[in-house]
Amino acid sequence: MRDTEPLMPFHARLPAPPALWLVRHAQPLLAPGLCYGATNVPADPHATHQAALAIAPELPTHITVISSTLQRCELLAQHLKGLRPGLTYKTDARLTEMDFGCWEGQRWDAIPRAAYDAWTADFAHHRFGGQESVTEFMQRVSAAWHDSHQRPGPVLWVTHAGVIRAATRLSQGISTVTQASQWPVEAPAFGGWCTLPLGPWLGERVG
Repeated sequence: MRDTEPLMPFHARLPAPPALWLVRHAQPLLAPGLCYGATNVPADPHATHQAALAIAPELPTHITVISSTLQRCELLAQHLKGLRPGLTYKTDARLTEMDFGCWEGQRWDAIPRAAYDAWTADFAHHRFGGQESVTEFMQRVSAAWHDSHQRPGPVLWVTHAGVIRAATRLSQGISTVTQASQWPVEAPAFGGWCTLPLGPWLGERVG
């Protein structure tokens, strides 16, 4: 008897690559407009719990959870563990937000224009605030991405907007960003998440 079922394209039969889930911490307990990258500020507990309630049922059963060491992220990881007792997590300092040095805790609109201009003029290597350049930031996120790629199955990062933006570029095979215009603008809202395929490690292209 002839099989009349349409043939699936060969590529459709291939298993999907493991996914990297990226969830952003909930709203910090800070006045709006402050620079707080590496500052260890707390997140709103109620907003954190609501974020955990939203994402917990969506996560695959066997997923590796890795959190930034900053308390606004680790609190969300703890809430996820409470809702999904089978989940465990570990922390990784490479998933912390970019360190803005002397500008931490300052209002963004109070930082001198000259500081922004210096950063834009050498976006890859200038240390905005004196602590960490975009290249150094990308290197540590790249190292975490590479390690996650070596893990079997899906991985969840509980992290920050800057790390998610860096991971977006890495998912495109771009490990070096040389111009401010090449830095991604979009990121999940507080408590939101997105997924990226943990495809073959490239890490060679320059944006």
